Amino acid sequence: MKLMSAILLICFFSLMIGVGLYTRKRATDVNGFVLGSRNVGPWLTAFAFGTSYFSAVIFVGYAGQFGWNFGLSSTWAGLGNAFIGSLLAWNILGRRTRVMTQHYDAKTMPDFFGKRFDSNALKIAAAIIVFIFLIPYTASLYNGLSSLFGLVFDIPYWAVILVMAVLTGVYVIFGGYMATAINDFIQGIIMLFGITAVILAVLKANGGLVEATRALSQISGDAGWEGAYSSFLGPDPLALLFVVLLTSLGTWGLPQMVGKFYAIKSENDIHKGTIISTFFAIVVAGGCYFLGGFGRLYKDAGVVFNPATGKPLFDTIVPAMLSTLPSVIIAVVIVLVLSASMSTLSSLVLTSSSTFTLDVIKPLSKKEMTEKKQVFIMRLFIVFFIAISAIIAVIKDAHPSVTFIAQMMGVSWGALAGSFLAPFLLSLYSKSVTKAATAVCFVWGCAIAVLQMIVSLGGVDVTAWGTVLGYIFRSSINSGVVAMVGGLIIVPIVSTFTKKPSQSIIDDAFSAYERTITVKAKDSLGFEETKKVVK
Repeated sequence: MKLMSAILLICFFSLMIGVGLYTRKRATDVNGFVLGSRNVGPWLTAFAFGTSYFSAVIFVGYAGQFGWNFGLSSTWAGLGNAFIGSLLAWNILGRRTRVMTQHYDAKTMPDFFGKRFDSNALKIAAAIIVFIFLIPYTASLYNGLSSLFGLVFDIPYWAVILVMAVLTGVYVIFGGYMATAINDFIQGIIMLFGITAVILAVLKANGGLVEATRALSQISGDAGWEGAYSSFLGPDPLALLFVVLLTSLGTWGLPQMVGKFYAIKSENDIHKGTIISTFFAIVVAGGCYFLGGFGRLYKDAGVVFNPATGKPLFDTIVPAMLSTLPSVIIAVVIVLVLSASMSTLSSLVLTSSSTFTLDVIKPLSKKEMTEKKQVFIMRLFIVFFIAISAIIAVIKDAHPSVTFIAQMMGVSWGALAGSFLAPFLLSLYSKSVTKAATAVCFVWGCAIAVLQMIVSLGGVDVTAWGTVLGYIFRSSINSGVVAMVGGLIIVPIVSTFTKKPSQSIIDDAFSAYERTITVKAKDSLGFEETKKVVK
């Protein structure tokens, strides 16, 4: 098994680096390095979107955690990711994001806010939020790698982190966005086949789907009633709804996800990408959560429990499931998890470095920065962000008592989505969104996240806060959903009584949608042609 896994890993790493070297000529200027010259096709964009969405966190952490808590009903989270986080996101955000960001020549989300509202302060504030909350999110991508590698290799966790960080850094530094997109496509193919193979192997090991479901239905567990973990909505439908909303709607406000729409090539590619991305999410996300739903069948097969609380360490559930499988499946899973982690890591560090360089360093520079210098600085920051994320991950593993890191990881998704989702989405469609409303939403999203972190770090008993507040701050999932939904309410309300943007700013923004364009017949049937076909 060690030899097979080692051969697969060497081939995988060689391919990743080869792609980085192959694409380096396309990453010589800022537009090419950050956005692939806005000329990326549907397959690469769709897979880049999907692989950035689903990392090892979902395969090892979330699949284990939500599968244990909700059973087979956790599959709803995967379907929510597919139809809300992918299908609706592409339909509602895709085209308008592409058109307006190209109009502004905006390369990052903070840059978009700065140009959309003619506010340098908003741009810097958004860049600071990205900087603060993307780093812990990046560090979380290493979670679960040690337990999986421990099934095959007897090597320390820091070595696994070092290898993954260095190899990811090499191909991103060389090839920028195009290297990331091409490698995401390769890694996405591995994820599709890998998750399918694992699901089939787990079901076969438990006597098939019917027998595995029957065994699961006989477990009462924490729910207290048999059949809870094989039921349609599971033991806690409300908690499941919050999971679906955070993991699905939250992607609409994440800079590394929305940034994929900046780079897609054409209108026709958006339609294709929507279908491809949705299919990818159904298989990968739906498959991961479905697989995790059988986690309780492996309670005595290696799942580690916290002696103080009696609850399982969620990162050990999926590895326990995999430990019973054939060696070839375990080898595939090792590559699968690395693919998922490296694809998301590359997207995050490219987003972080480009945001910090273009939205903070460049505006503060007293001298004019050439394209070559900007790309060089971005490459330096890629090294910096990867190094920081790796160091945080090592510290967290070596010192579990340092709970600040874990809590930062937990709230980062909610903080980013709570701050950005509402103003970004509404400013693509509405002319009435104001600069003040956007600023208030930034404060709202960060304030909820900081309060949640204080509650979690201090071990505050939130039940004394009342039923509603107690439920909201019971977990970072619940507070993250409140931050997002609250922003969608706050932005329109604050916009009604704050100073409206000047007419020139509004006209400039929405002129992007009114511009007349001419396309080839292969991309779009004209109105007259459509009438002839109908007749």
